[in-house]
Amino acid sequence: MVTIDNHADLRAEEQVRLSEAGARDFFELLKPRVMSLVVFTAFAGLLLAPGSINPVIGAIAILCIAVGAGASGALNMWYDADIDAVMTRTARRPIPAGRIRPEEALAFGLTLSTFSVAILGLVVNWFAAGLLAFTIFFYAVVYTMWLKRSTPQNIVIGGASGAFPPMIGWACVTGGVSLDSVVLFLIIFLWTPAHFWALALFKMRDYGSVGIPMMPNVAGERATKHQIVAYAVLTAAVAVVPAMTGLVGWGYGLFAAALGAVFIVCSIAVWRMPDGDQKMIAAKRMFAYSVLYLFAIFSALIASHYAELLVGRFGGML
Repeated sequence: MVTIDNHADLRAEEQVRLSEAGARDFFELLKPRVMSLVVFTAFAGLLLAPGSINPVIGAIAILCIAVGAGASGALNMWYDADIDAVMTRTARRPIPAGRIRPEEALAFGLTLSTFSVAILGLVVNWFAAGLLAFTIFFYAVVYTMWLKRSTPQNIVIGGASGAFPPMIGWACVTGGVSLDSVVLFLIIFLWTPAHFWALALFKMRDYGSVGIPMMPNVAGERATKHQIVAYAVLTAAVAVVPAMTGLVGWGYGLFAAALGAVFIVCSIAVWRMPDGDQKMIAAKRMFAYSVLYLFAIFSALIASHYAELLVGRFGGML
């Protein structure tokens, strides 16, 4: 009688088995909240760019940018799984929660990165694809693997990755960049520190527990609050510039100025918080308003652009 030992076969099967994670788990890897902001600002850049693009090609372009942003998120979660497991804000993410294995997340992110860049280049243009590839590299490698764990300026420099999408959308139409697309980039680039440091203030313990050198942990609360106000003022000022360059009308400029004034008031409220404040209500309000602010600014840019087109079209008929 022959005895068959199945242990080796079982071990091999365990090594090659497919992930038991559901579609929702892989969707979480894409950081859908961040992706929604990326998609919206890229869409704005595409609509605001001079010239036109076939609607189908435009839809493919936005899809590629969305997938590329999601790929960046997956690579970020793969690399940061060790600290995500410790921080309360991120402990339930798919990798630290054990729903997805790290190697699966890495393969997922690399595959999506490759396909998003290749399809954008083949269908739209290679300049836009190059910008997308650089954005993925900047977020996954420069920010996640280097800056995040090495300098309190991590979010300032790394914020460039989140500021590129409107420039990529613009490049999808024009095949290049311009002053106006750089201004769109700067709005997000300057907005990021005030937005993220407000979060860092009321998540100081989380970042301290994993040794991430966020500004409040390294420079202290008071210095961080000073810089939040400074970046809020810069963001509010630059957000008005599209009206000065003629990209949109002064109706937008007045609206952006009003939104910026509220942004500055919120930052001053954060500045006035006593150091060591346990509730940090002003910082939480600043963080919440900052998200609304950016969506409102880019919504107003789109609305103003199309309002001017309608006025020009119907005005010419009179």
